[in-house]
Amino acid sequence: MNLSTHDKHDIQACISACNHCHQVCLQTAMNHCLETGGKHVEANHFRLLMNCADICQTSANFLLSGTHQHTLCEVCAEVCEACATNCEKIGDMNECVKVCRDCAASCRQMTNIGH
Repeated sequence: MNLSTHDKHDIQACISACNHCHQVCLQTAMNHCLETGGKHVEANHFRLLMNCADICQTSANFLLSGTHQHTLCEVCAEVCEACATNCEKIGDMNECVKVCRDCAASCRQMTNIGH
């Protein structure tokens, strides 16, 4: 597949968004949530943060390798959106909410490349 300059820019932007989301979710889970306790360390919330970090890292790795797996981008967007919604519901994680939503939007844009 021959990608346009615009598509290459979108791919680089998605890699950046995924890497940033991975970093923020991991830091939020391991620092903010563990230190805050309570509902921040409930199993479902903590798992979602860790799963979001993992899927973002995997998505970035796929994109870096030149593998444009649209299904993976769709799953990443869904997990990021779920994580954003959950973090917003619990509260006090505005950066995580924003980064997850930005990553979800970027991943959704990836599903349009090559279709």
